[in-house]
Amino acid sequence: MKLSERLRYIGVDDHSSKLFENQWPLDKGVTYNSYLVLGDDKVALIDTAEVDFKEQFLANIKEEIADRKIDYLVVNHMEPDHSALMLSIIELNPNIEIIASKQALPMIKGYHNINQNLREVKDGELIELGGASLLFKMTPMVHWPETMMTYYVEEESLFAGDVFGCFGAVDGDKHDKFEESRGEMIRYYSNIMGKYGSSIQAALRKISAYKISRICSTHGPIWEKEADKVIALYQKLSQYQADRGVCLVYASMYGNTEKAAFALAERLKQQGIEYDIINLNKSHLSYAYAAAFKYDTIIIGSPTYNNDAYPAVREFLYGLKSRMLKNRRFFGFGSFTWMGGSIKIMNQLAEDAKFEILGDGIAFGQAYSEEKCNFDELMQKLTA
Repeated sequence: MKLSERLRYIGVDDHSSKLFENQWPLDKGVTYNSYLVLGDDKVALIDTAEVDFKEQFLANIKEEIADRKIDYLVVNHMEPDHSALMLSIIELNPNIEIIASKQALPMIKGYHNINQNLREVKDGELIELGGASLLFKMTPMVHWPETMMTYYVEEESLFAGDVFGCFGAVDGDKHDKFEESRGEMIRYYSNIMGKYGSSIQAALRKISAYKISRICSTHGPIWEKEADKVIALYQKLSQYQADRGVCLVYASMYGNTEKAAFALAERLKQQGIEYDIINLNKSHLSYAYAAAFKYDTIIIGSPTYNNDAYPAVREFLYGLKSRMLKNRRFFGFGSFTWMGGSIKIMNQLAEDAKFEILGDGIAFGQAYSEEKCNFDELMQKLTA
């Protein structure tokens, strides 16, 4: 895509991969975004793409600049879905200079055995291309230690690395539609970036000094019309703020915990409380993480299994803790047959995560009934 006379999009869409990082479902595909900045004197390439898309990526470059050589390869992030084609670019541009942070240089050598034409840039350093200038800002641990952002000064465009990323292919369209993308942006954030809220906050403070009219992400849409909404959402997520509502997650072996979950969902609906319900027996954990980042209350149903929480539930709670999710309320419920232990385990995991516990929880024996699993006290707290 031609974003401006000097800025071109040369990324690729991936509709073939089923999993991102070999673990997160890609219902709508994903993009590996890369950009060219065309100066009067020099050309800069911002990141590359995933290895399986070499031919398409190189063809995209040729379509935009024909046989003109690339002078700089800017490496904002060394993760292989953005850096895998570095050697291919060097082969076509043998005199190219690789621009990267200090922490990225050993990764470049380690991944690609590249030892020449490496240039370390520091925070605030500027490179002139002729009518276009690139400013570099170090943003470590977003979400690797070497990450940085590049700001194209004249067009107020931010090449943001994985910050502001989003699942979903764009298929030749900038797809600057915030509401359509919001859900997949939250799922991307909660799955990929969720642990690094403090680092993302530091990065957002650093770039707040600059006017941002265009966000050039590495995954998902290019943001122009609604860039301010995207920044606001990342501000909210990285501060672990949430909408009022319930992330209702459950697993069930023989249907009794599921019946309780459905009963609770009906009561939430009657009270007009927003909620997402996720069955961990059928849905991937990534959707449960997204709901946990979206809402301020997490309610989990788990049968007792080997005097413990159900394995998928334990994994979910461990994942929330490892993402350092904060400012959440918690309640647990679930069935047992001969000995109950799931509620105690879940409450302990929630306490370890420093969630506010809304009550002791409800453990009910054998079959579900409204009398055994009474949510009245919980509903009073949710509607207070």
